[in-house]
Amino acid sequence: MEIKRIAVIVLDGVGAGELPDADQYGDTGSNSLANTARVLGGLKLPNMGEMGLGNITFIEGVPARENTRGAYGKCNEISKGKDSVTGHWELMGIEVKRPFPTYPNGFPKEVLDEFTRLTGYEVLGNKPASGTEIIKELGEEHMRTKKLIVYTSADSVFQIAANEEIIPIEELYRVCDISRKMLTGEHAVGRVIARPFIGTNAENFTRTKRRHDYPLLAPTDTMLDTLIKNGHKVYATGKIDDLFGGRGISKTHHSVFNMESIQAMVDFMDEDFTGLLFANLVEFDMTYGHRNDVKGYAQKLEEFDAYIPTIREKMSDSDIAMIVADHGVDPTTPSTDHSREYIPLLVFGKKVKDNVNLGIRESFADVAATIGEAFSVPLPLVGRSFLKEISSN
Repeated sequence: MEIKRIAVIVLDGVGAGELPDADQYGDTGSNSLANTARVLGGLKLPNMGEMGLGNITFIEGVPARENTRGAYGKCNEISKGKDSVTGHWELMGIEVKRPFPTYPNGFPKEVLDEFTRLTGYEVLGNKPASGTEIIKELGEEHMRTKKLIVYTSADSVFQIAANEEIIPIEELYRVCDISRKMLTGEHAVGRVIARPFIGTNAENFTRTKRRHDYPLLAPTDTMLDTLIKNGHKVYATGKIDDLFGGRGISKTHHSVFNMESIQAMVDFMDEDFTGLLFANLVEFDMTYGHRNDVKGYAQKLEEFDAYIPTIREKMSDSDIAMIVADHGVDPTTPSTDHSREYIPLLVFGKKVKDNVNLGIRESFADVAATIGEAFSVPLPLVGRSFLKEISSN
């Protein structure tokens, strides 16, 4: 099976049902897809349905099919945690054996004291919070005092919010870079995130598009690194560059909008290269899931589904594509945090056999193992390739 390119499209936060250990994460009953469909009386996802999405988990409006156009299954997560970095690392062949630290009661005094010593800024907040709510609560005080708003969530994140008129964006980035280097050892959070906003008061504060993530770098090579080292290319869209710290990427188009990211991926298909197209579509998670906006979440699913024929048209005969996720973020539950769920796995392209049930995969890393086998590069330490199961020749 000669493959020129593999596209991996991550529907950020689109889970397919609770994992066996979901109770340990407070996520019993979570099913991002099924529960969204149930609350709204059904979803219209004919293209993913044609691929077998309704065979993975019961989804009202997306019936199971005897005949599917491509291969389908779902993946278990072997890593500890339920955040974006962990999910993406595992997709690319890295098992996170120790969960990144979280801070349900805020960061300890010694962390913030060191932050102030290194950056020169005092801190407001220091608690888990919604990013939009905390700037309403503390934004005006921040503007008066020039103290930085530091907060976290249920995820392993150290977030710093500042008004761009008070703290120039490059200064905020400098502070975040210092924070990333500071947060090591027991406090090695998954991500430090710059959260700039604009506005003059709590009524009109708005977060800007100049968010920037500073991830913990993977301890060993990911499949991205392996592909680059073996002469292939990795083109990334969405926030892939943030999640991997820019490492193992040949070219990137950063965006926080789903359709801009997927359009960039499709445009990359016009270039002549072998390797990986890696897209993250973050709006499901960032804009709708975390805000429990069920209708918005469903609308984005249907919008993406409607674009799948365009993706198919742009794919060459030697391209294959995989639709996956990195975790759940069930918008129907009381929680606004990520949920510990299986992720969907849909594989399509002219070289992919129809009617293939890939079952429950042992790890997200089966994606990396399949990529590795397809390009004859060293395989990851975890993951089992399904290349032979989907090959049409």
